[in-house]
Amino acid sequence: MISRTLGKSGLEVSAIGLGCMGLTFGYGPALPEKEAIALIQHAIELGVTFFDTAEAYTQGANEALLGKALKGYRQNVVVATKFGFKDGIATNGLDSSPKRIIQVVENSLKHLQTDVIDLLYQHRVDPQVPIEDVAGTVEQLITAGKVKHFGLSEAGVDTIRKAHAVQPLTAAQSEYSLWWRTPEKALLPVLEELGIGFVPFSPLGKGFLTGTIDANTSFDATDFRNVVPRFSADNREANTPLINAITDIAVEKKVSNAQVALAWLLAKKSWIVPIPGTTKIERLKENVAAASIIFTNEELQNIDAALSKINVQGDRYPAQLQQLTGR
Repeated sequence: MISRTLGKSGLEVSAIGLGCMGLTFGYGPALPEKEAIALIQHAIELGVTFFDTAEAYTQGANEALLGKALKGYRQNVVVATKFGFKDGIATNGLDSSPKRIIQVVENSLKHLQTDVIDLLYQHRVDPQVPIEDVAGTVEQLITAGKVKHFGLSEAGVDTIRKAHAVQPLTAAQSEYSLWWRTPEKALLPVLEELGIGFVPFSPLGKGFLTGTIDANTSFDATDFRNVVPRFSADNREANTPLINAITDIAVEKKVSNAQVALAWLLAKKSWIVPIPGTTKIERLKENVAAASIIFTNEELQNIDAALSKINVQGDRYPAQLQQLTGR
């Protein structure tokens, strides 16, 4: 596995990380702990050194799982986690008050069984708390040696600039993929200007870009894709041309759809590090292998030309969650 540096921070991580959310949260029943630990440790064996979790992924249980899995490996990996929701529950609303940030960090350190958090994100921007206060609190935690790097998730460019002026940001996190390219318009230029790394989550379109989901796919009752407009049966059907285009590229390149999606992201910028999630070791291996796939400039131009003819249907979040992005 090759390494990348997130912006100008000096934080070196594997070119592809592992998003751990789906191991306990969001995509149906949690993976049995033994299997989840085995998957995380297998990722390390494959060269993955960057692991992403959050307080809000099952109120610390996801962090605790990662902490168990990283025993004996902690010094060789980079752990990112997040604060920002009341009581660690996304549906309870936002809370990035300094007191809450400090408490979440203490909780996260215990869950992760570590003495420092490598990268701490604000999960969503809290309009009730000035971002300068948030950045200042994280700066204090960095000075105290409890946090190494600061990041923002789903933040707008003005907020990023304000936070960066107080405590330099190492990374910004947002959705970015072959079916959600909005970050290219304003976000990526600002990150490049400021020297901030970019960590795309849902780089496989919450599974849709793999080509294994169609209009007839049924999700578990607890799977949050059930409320995502882009995953309505009609929109899945309407977005089939996108999958067909990716499949054509994958066949020509002799790789999988998922590998096309990940290798395309890696080709965009040298400071982009996607964090696909999975519960299956065979998919983990497939994702990691994407780091060695290189697209020529001509191939990238052909991909862009093919995608430019497709209008993706459906919002990526229900309205109440969409309001929390881009602030």
